[in-house]
Amino acid sequence: MTAPLVTILDDEPAIRTLLADTLEEAGFRTLTFGRATEFEASLKSVTPDVCLVDLSLPDRDGLTLVHRLALEQGATVIIISGRAQVQDRVTGLELGADDYIIKPFDPAEVVARIRARLRRDTPARQTGDTATFEGWTAHFNSYVLEDDQGQETPFSHAEGEVLRLFLDRPKRLISRQAMQEALGGGAGESFDRAMDVRISRLRTKLREDPKNPRLIKTIYGAGYIFLGDVRWR
Repeated sequence: MTAPLVTILDDEPAIRTLLADTLEEAGFRTLTFGRATEFEASLKSVTPDVCLVDLSLPDRDGLTLVHRLALEQGATVIIISGRAQVQDRVTGLELGADDYIIKPFDPAEVVARIRARLRRDTPARQTGDTATFEGWTAHFNSYVLEDDQGQETPFSHAEGEVLRLFLDRPKRLISRQAMQEALGGGAGESFDRAMDVRISRLRTKLREDPKNPRLIKTIYGAGYIFLGDVRWR
């Protein structure tokens, strides 16, 4: 089995070297980049399992890049940044990042977080990559929602994690705590805000009435329930 590929995008050579050495010792394959343009060019020929992205890049806004990766690439995206403000973390998660690590960091923690993210993806993949429900088909291998007319709408990796959680547990209450335990990431306000944004985006893509959603119901003070009938294949 091929080792997972981790790409490292950071303009500081010492950090790139530190992360690459640590990850390779832990059994990962790595590719390192100092500029966003080089990294984006590589995506034409490689498919990373995890992207580590610094926000302070010399040639591109890191948050814009994170958003594009989340929507188009389907890889797990972990921000590694010196920006420690709560709002920076909230914004990064809202734009589709799966995790946010603040510099300076312990390299062993980065390895642990990557392994945790990959473990969370594995059980869902074993149940199948395609689910049908209420006239929709969710293709998790290509991160696309397809309606009954064949029209496709892309969703991000982070949105896909939430959707898969709902589809794995239809017609069951999922509390905020259960979501945090299943999806990981920081607890508290930043996690709650990120979940609100992802669920709102999923409702929009499923063409739900925001005032009276049919599929993803909010149970105030308790959590959420997905009301559709689901079939995995």
